[in-house]
Amino acid sequence: MGKLIRATGEESDYPPASGKKYTLEELQRAVGGDIEIVAMSDGQLMVLNEEGKVRALPFNSKATTMTRGFLAPTDMVMGDVVVCKNTEVD
Repeated sequence: MGKLIRATGEESDYPPASGKKYTLEELQRAVGGDIEIVAMSDGQLMVLNEEGKVRALPFNSKATTMTRGFLAPTDMVMGDVVVCKNTEVD
């Protein structure tokens, strides 16, 4: 089961509707647009809005901290994200 991490810092469980795998539409709805996927070394994925910076979405401090070592050191995550196992995404 994934977690929805909002830019406000609020976290909540975010299970796939099917109970097994997320649909593209579910992930797009959660992040508010087209998705970008960042693979993390622990077998998890972070799904974020690929236009977060262009659309000036709010800065997501928790998600940015989680991506240290995976993204450029000065890169920032903007907007809400979903963190889930790589086996939960088609």
